[in-house]
Amino acid sequence: MKEKAQLMDEKAIARAITRVSHEIIEKNKGIEDIVLVGIKTRGVPIANRICKKVEQIEGSKINTGEIDITLYRDDLKKVDLDPVVNGSNIKFNIDNKIVILVDDVLYTGRTVRSALDAIMDIGRPKAIQLAVLVDRGHRELPVRADYVGKNVPTSKHEIISVKLVETDDEDSVTIKE
Repeated sequence: MKEKAQLMDEKAIARAITRVSHEIIEKNKGIEDIVLVGIKTRGVPIANRICKKVEQIEGSKINTGEIDITLYRDDLKKVDLDPVVNGSNIKFNIDNKIVILVDDVLYTGRTVRSALDAIMDIGRPKAIQLAVLVDRGHRELPVRADYVGKNVPTSKHEIISVKLVETDDEDSVTIKE
């Protein structure tokens, strides 16, 4: 696949994180009872960045964890007969909390559905919200993000590639075809 265009650079990603952080605070009238849960792999560093930004704005830290949805995928049999499970890391109670799931790209909605199942196996949140860096459309399930860094209309033949310093040594979002 060849790169078609760069959609976001380091500064654009930082601006999107700042905007999403402010929107989370505004929508929830503060940060009381909010927890962030990043969906592995790239949702985790995005959740951590949102946590740091919210802490700068509000002066308080939000509990942040990570969830591995590998065993909740509906295509597991097609993808891998011996999946690698990296495990979830949520060291706080999510009961009666507002859980904000964080991921890099929202596409069909299947990853989010898997994350919802995984969260419900852990506890009973008051509400679950969704924050994504990029929403590219093409939903197969009735899923909508509450917070979006950038909406990018795509064709089904294109791929959105998110690279983050924490996982890929650079910050960028590109579209490939």
